[in-house]
Formats: sequence, structure tokens, C-alpha cells
Amino acid sequence: MFEMEKVMMKLGGLTCPSCLTKIQKSVEMTDGTADVKVLFNAGKVKFNLDSLVTSPDVVQNNIEKLGYTVQGIKTKEI
Repeated sequence: MFEMEKVMMKLGGLTCPSCLTKIQKSVEMTDGTADVKVLFNAGKVKFNLDSLVTSPDVVQNNIEKLGYTVQGIKTKEI
């Protein structure tokens, strides 16, 4: 069974465009993620996630290891 979700995370600590690049690369390198978009002005990252491969918690931990915060997570099955 293949479970895809759309995930949106509200981010804290974004101060410049290089923050966007670091977060985008981190999420893209996480197995099970696709279609990653970081919205600098909105302070959000959006991506598709295969819940059989990874979870939003794994992505959140990877972002927080970079020194940013995740202030909220919304998911929706697709």
C-alpha cells in the first residue's frame, strides 16, 4: 500500500535566502520526500511524503538539526 501525504511545516529562524537553500536540500535528501518547496516570505516548507518510507517527525528532526524550528505541521492524504 502506497500512502502519500502533502505536508506543510511552519518554520522559525529563517533569516536569509541561504536558509531556504539549506532547508530545501535537507528535505530533498530525506528518503520518501518529493516536490519540495520552501516559501521564504511565508516561513513554510511544503512537500509530498511517502509515509511508508518516512514520517514528518524525521523531516522535522532534520530541519531542527540545521538550527531552525518547526512551529507547526499540517498533513493531508493525497
